[in-house]
Amino acid sequence: MTAPLSGKALLAYGSLGFPLSFAALPIYVVLPDWYAQQFGLPLAWLGAVLLCSRLMDAIADPWLGIWIDRLNQAGRLSRAIVVAVPLLVAGFVALFHPPAGLSHTRLTGWLALALLVTYAGFSLGSISHQAWGATLAHSPGGRAGIAAAREGSGLLGVIIAAALPGVAGMTTASMLLAASALAASWMLLRVAPRPAPKRVEDAGTLTLRALMMPLQHAGFRALLGVFALNGIAAAIPATLLLFFVRDVLQLEAFSGLILTVYFVSAVASMPLWSRGAYRFGLVPIWLAGMGLSIAAFIWVVGMGRLDPDMALAAFLLLAALSGAALGADLIAPSALAAGLIQGAPGRLREGACFGLWNLTAKLNLALAAGLMLPLLTLLGYVPGTPDKPPVGTTALMLAYGLVPCLLKAGAIATLWRVRPLLPGA
Repeated sequence: MTAPLSGKALLAYGSLGFPLSFAALPIYVVLPDWYAQQFGLPLAWLGAVLLCSRLMDAIADPWLGIWIDRLNQAGRLSRAIVVAVPLLVAGFVALFHPPAGLSHTRLTGWLALALLVTYAGFSLGSISHQAWGATLAHSPGGRAGIAAAREGSGLLGVIIAAALPGVAGMTTASMLLAASALAASWMLLRVAPRPAPKRVEDAGTLTLRALMMPLQHAGFRALLGVFALNGIAAAIPATLLLFFVRDVLQLEAFSGLILTVYFVSAVASMPLWSRGAYRFGLVPIWLAGMGLSIAAFIWVVGMGRLDPDMALAAFLLLAALSGAALGADLIAPSALAAGLIQGAPGRLREGACFGLWNLTAKLNLALAAGLMLPLLTLLGYVPGTPDKPPVGTTALMLAYGLVPCLLKAGAIATLWRVRPLLPGA
């Protein structure tokens, strides 16, 4: 048993979560509405580009994980960070600063290429960061602390990303991303504890068949299934949030405030969830978090009938409660994965596991955007026209509120069934 990491060590490790999440929120939440409103790109085109690019990105993650395992074996995991940061910054700038005057066809091509560059940097940085932290603690509570440091820093990045573009513009946001990515990568590489070294004899098994090795482990396979169901439940409202706030609630001016309340609540809840993990275990706090999320989010379905003032107050309360539930979602799954990895040395390696982990997360986002946006178009929803026809906004309301609750309920039932396979149950 190793001593808990100091606050300085946790800060140095977790800091890279800030630029990764700062970039992620505009990419996954702002981007669809940005290209639809700013450039008039049709939703069907947007859905197709997002689906294809996210699928390509997701498929690449396990291969990146294998490469990261090889770097980790050689004690060179830092090289992945050095490559990831410039790719992330360059792709982000290209996404939100396309050349003026492009036709819809050329703009679609630009969007696709910029997404691939951004996703490459984000994936390489995220998997490396998760692999780095997976060996730094050796108890459920310690692993919860590592996850809280990473995700807490990430939530701070999300909060600033939610507010900054509307206040200062995307140019300022791009500059902050570049500066924070440089500072955080320096802290990780120079100040944070190094990952535990791997045995040299393991190098021979780091082949392509290691790609699927985590899926042969019953516990990891079960955890990944719960993570997928819960992730799709989160990806749908993340994709549809700005459409819902504008066209159902008619509160577009308060979008930044709503996002800020949501993520501030998540940050505030994380110490409580971490303390709960020490006392009750990781599986119980995850079940509690998902239950709280359903209890709060199901009320979305009736909010279209409220007047704007009442809708704002109700939705801010909902954002606070569902944000608090998010804290458990961010801490428990990755900490459970780290516990499985440490409990099966040689069978589960950090890069391969978190490569599949990120593949699953991105498939969730790809399906949410690639299926829900075209489906809403077929059901009559047109962005920016809340009353033409009413059936379109009704479909949006049900897709945003009801479908995620049903998926979340499925995740709870699955987690309860597979809990004996998981550490911290």
